[in-house]
Amino acid sequence: MSLFSPQASQKELAHLCRSLGTSLHAGIDLIRALEMAAKRSSGNLKSVLNDVVDQIKSGTDLTSAVESHSAFFPDLFSDIVQIGEHAGALPESLKALSAHYENNIRLRRDFIAQITVPVVQLSVAIVVIAGMIFLLGLIGDSTGESFDVLGWGLLGASGAMTWLSFWAMGIFTIFILYKLATRTMSGQKIIHRALMSIPIVGRCFQDFAVARFSWAFHLTQNAGMPIDDSLEASLRATSNGAYISATNGIIRDVTNGETLTDAFNMSGLFPMEFIQTVDVAETSGTVPEALDRLSPQFEENARRSLKLLASAAGWACWLAVAGFIIYVVFTIILWYVGMLNDAIDMANGI
Repeated sequence: MSLFSPQASQKELAHLCRSLGTSLHAGIDLIRALEMAAKRSSGNLKSVLNDVVDQIKSGTDLTSAVESHSAFFPDLFSDIVQIGEHAGALPESLKALSAHYENNIRLRRDFIAQITVPVVQLSVAIVVIAGMIFLLGLIGDSTGESFDVLGWGLLGASGAMTWLSFWAMGIFTIFILYKLATRTMSGQKIIHRALMSIPIVGRCFQDFAVARFSWAFHLTQNAGMPIDDSLEASLRATSNGAYISATNGIIRDVTNGETLTDAFNMSGLFPMEFIQTVDVAETSGTVPEALDRLSPQFEENARRSLKLLASAAGWACWLAVAGFIIYVVFTIILWYVGMLNDAIDMANGI
């Protein structure tokens, strides 16, 4: 699979699950429901759905047809299709999955809204500095002297372009390195664990992961999936390498007779509030129901963490801009004082 291989978007998956779930619940047969969904789709999704229809018509079941496009459909989608098809509850499973994707879209929209202002602030600061570098070059050209008060060796149009290119290449490099690192489970584990160790950012990542795990565990358990498969699917649903990499350990602990409470606690990934809830629910055999109730709470915690993260990013941008302004002011003052001293020395010499 290439670095930028096409994958179904959250929006496409939400519409697909809602469409299929509604059609199947209304009594429309699977092939007809898929054909209707394909007609309402476009691009890669349309091609994939048409191929899925062809496979089913040739005798393949839906689960196998979906798994043949594992690079396009996420693991959670394949898992839920398999659960729903085997349990005879495909319409209900798809509707629940649709709600999950729609909620993810809302969370992403909230994140973008929260982070937009800090990103704009940082962008404006970068452009303002580029403009200052350009003006310093013009001043130097008009006076015939180098006017590098910043001391960066960047002046004029070429200096401004170098400054902007530095930021553009830096952001692009970080993006590529992140994509490359997260292609492997070991890379995801390292990066996500590192992010989770950062104040505010870590809590946000943890809340998102726990909310998704809780939702997926409730859905998979209600569909009758075995506990080890349920745990594996639910941990994959977190989309967090730290949680996914802990799958074997948690399943091994449960298989060896440990309670879910102890297995979750020993992983070191779940907050105490979650552990306590599971502990109480496990005694009454209502863990899936308890986690279903707990999932919205952690989603709300994640939203609050997003607001704190955006606020912190905004303050960081303002402090960076203020620090740069102070640096420039003092640099110009020192440069001007130096010019005065040189002039005084020249006068005294005369």
